[in-house]
Amino acid sequence: MARYGAVDVHYPARGGAAAALVVADDPAFGHVVEERTAVLTDVAPYRPGALYLRELPAVLAVLATTAPVDLLVVDGYVTLDPEGTPGLGARAHVELGVPVVGVAKTAYRSATHAVPVLRGAASRPLLVTAAGMSGAAAADLVRAMAGPYRLPTALQRVDRLCREAGGGADPVTDVAPGC
Repeated sequence: MARYGAVDVHYPARGGAAAALVVADDPAFGHVVEERTAVLTDVAPYRPGALYLRELPAVLAVLATTAPVDLLVVDGYVTLDPEGTPGLGARAHVELGVPVVGVAKTAYRSATHAVPVLRGAASRPLLVTAAGMSGAAAADLVRAMAGPYRLPTALQRVDRLCREAGGGADPVTDVAPGC
């Protein structure tokens, strides 16, 4: 059985990080088979353009709590520009050796290569990048993901899970682009 994972990371005001993972047995995430969280007490400081230094350890920690996934969806960018400057997703792809799809909610100035995907009744697209598969295939996957809204249900769920694991929402310390 193939395993598809979606992951997100939250940074509570008290410090550290909380990561969440949902795993489904279908690429649309229509049937979630498990949910996991991991909390890290220490994380690297935020550095613009190098968020992976802060997020990747949390992503790897939550992934270590379960069997490997065959494809990973991250909240953020895989690559930061058309030249392929690696972001969180590209680093995860190298570490894990599986295709990684990045779903960003906010435009990153240099990510002109991201494939815009409209879902639901949204007028603002999600921005999709990928490693280990084409951008077009990744965009099709995101379009087909379960949920009626702009953000697929699996990404909404990991956002909620990591905020709960981290002690609640704290929009002041959340970092938007996820690069």
